[in-house]
Amino acid sequence: MNNKIGGLLISKINFLSGRLFTKIMKSTTKPNINHAQGKILFTLYKNNEMAINDLCTELSLSKSTLTGMLDRLYLNGYISKQTSTTDKRITLISLTNKAIPEINIYKEAVSKMEKTYYKDFTNEEIQQFEDYLKRVYKNLEEID
Repeated sequence: MNNKIGGLLISKINFLSGRLFTKIMKSTTKPNINHAQGKILFTLYKNNEMAINDLCTELSLSKSTLTGMLDRLYLNGYISKQTSTTDKRITLISLTNKAIPEINIYKEAVSKMEKTYYKDFTNEEIQQFEDYLKRVYKNLEEID
């Protein structure tokens, strides 16, 4: 009998960490963005200006899902959109100054989550664990 539970554990960790992340964000200061919007802003913060297709790839989201989220962030003044000067088909997304306080809240929550995830782990164990997760992700990506 096959008793492997890795997939179930990954799913449970995903749901639980999402709830805890939201709780942490709300406990620090009242954020004006949700967890998913925070991921987008944080990704833009790390990468500066990005094309929508690159952002889709980085976040593993479909273009239709991401576009709706970007529209809300744009309407609330957290991002700007502009057409690429080299290719008019490409829309580039970048942060506005209004996004910075929200990113700081998000970064603080990420830091708290990382401390929780890796409590009692050695640096070597963290590296090994993340290497295994990358392999699982790569395997899933190959059939997506």
